[in-house]
Amino acid sequence: MQVLELIIFAGLAAIVLYQLYSVLGRRVGRQPEDAPAVPAGPAGVRGDVAAAPLVDDGVALTGLAAVKSRDPSFEVGHFLGGAKGAYEMIVKAFAAGDRDQLRNLLSPGIYAGFDTAIAAREADNRTETVEFLNPPRADLEKAEVVGADLARVTVRFLAEFRSRTKGPEGEGVDDRRTAELWTFERNLKSRDPNWLLVHVAAAEA
Repeated sequence: MQVLELIIFAGLAAIVLYQLYSVLGRRVGRQPEDAPAVPAGPAGVRGDVAAAPLVDDGVALTGLAAVKSRDPSFEVGHFLGGAKGAYEMIVKAFAAGDRDQLRNLLSPGIYAGFDTAIAAREADNRTETVEFLNPPRADLEKAEVVGADLARVTVRFLAEFRSRTKGPEGEGVDDRRTAELWTFERNLKSRDPNWLLVHVAAAEA
């Protein structure tokens, strides 16, 4: 029985670490500036927004309109600026193993995965620092309201950063280019204005 439990645990750990590598260091073939042009609205909003079951004067509201109907103060440019700041903070905090900062920015499920990867790195006696070579690019990929009050906004990030690692075998420097989809979530009835990261996924460059 103990052997079976160890096999299951090892498999789950491998899945978590693979997902974290995919979204926090996946090399892609193109530079961020080479990403294909996408028809966009104001402030870089992409056109493919998800439907939300809201109605205003008999007209169904979808995507960004649904979010704004529940939160008139929502402004795309301001949100994307905050999302870029959160992206940089989370990537740097993950590299530094700063669990306190990550707890304030991640949902419990996402935090658990990050914590597992940090613990594995600590067990290997490795440290890492991250330096962004250029400001990340952020585009609004999708917006929706789930139910009456839960807003979800997915942002597509393109970024370049330099990772410096130190371990028992010595030091290493690795330049990475990433394309990622990060989904942020907020209860619009809450007085807390902060959005939490609830999902991460690799994206095409």
